[in-house]
Amino acid sequence: MPDLERPRPERTRPERTRPERPCLETPRLERPRLDAAQGVRLSSPSYRQEFRERRWTVAGRDCWKLERQQHFQEPRNESWQAFSRGDWDEALRLIEQGREDLMKLAQDSDAHRSHFFRVRVVEQPLTSYLQWELTTLRLRAELMGRIRVWAPEEPPEPSSLSGLPEPSGPLGPLGPLEVSGSSRLSELDRLEESGPLPEIVVMGGHTLYQVLYDDNGIGDGALRFTDPEAIAQWEKFIQVLYHEAEDLRSFVDREVTPATSARSI
Repeated sequence: MPDLERPRPERTRPERTRPERPCLETPRLERPRLDAAQGVRLSSPSYRQEFRERRWTVAGRDCWKLERQQHFQEPRNESWQAFSRGDWDEALRLIEQGREDLMKLAQDSDAHRSHFFRVRVVEQPLTSYLQWELTTLRLRAELMGRIRVWAPEEPPEPSSLSGLPEPSGPLGPLGPLEVSGSSRLSELDRLEESGPLPEIVVMGGHTLYQVLYDDNGIGDGALRFTDPEAIAQWEKFIQVLYHEAEDLRSFVDREVTPATSARSI
């Protein structure tokens, strides 16, 4: 998914060793409702402008982002352009070139006491787009943190939730999580019985955007929602996914870097 929050062939997979971290059974989540008829349609330019105008009006409140689709096209992004024409070294150089801007963004987030939390749903095998996107997010996570990967093919081992901190939100602790005996894969299937999860941005608890894309994966604006109940439900939903997801840096170092390093040789 294109990032607005910024200053202006089949392979044999290596044996994976997952880092030690608390293993949670998937919470019995219910997918919140989102009635498109209640949203206000924004064009791509209007959405980009409104996003940037509103981003820093939420001092003291965090923002939450859910990304589901496994392929996008980002023609406005120079690193994506290099990646799409097969120039991986140039794509990496352009990613690194954004380090200073990301450091400034991290300072702005701290100054406004408003941080951007992101959950990236990832399915195996990784698309080439996801390999690029996760590589770009690796730098953002290094400098700003708060990005996690929810990989549904990785079913958690049975474990108790007792003794682990509850995710919190503007309405207080989310309360006890109802544990399901299903794997995370079947949980994703259940959540998507009515269709794929939408691409969602919750802005400081007062605005929700459903980001839209055309058939080619190119941004096509958004629907804006301001219903407090819908916003609270989706914010809570993303928070729970974030609570049980894996830090993006460890995922990229294990799943992406080994597969892409040969491109730079």
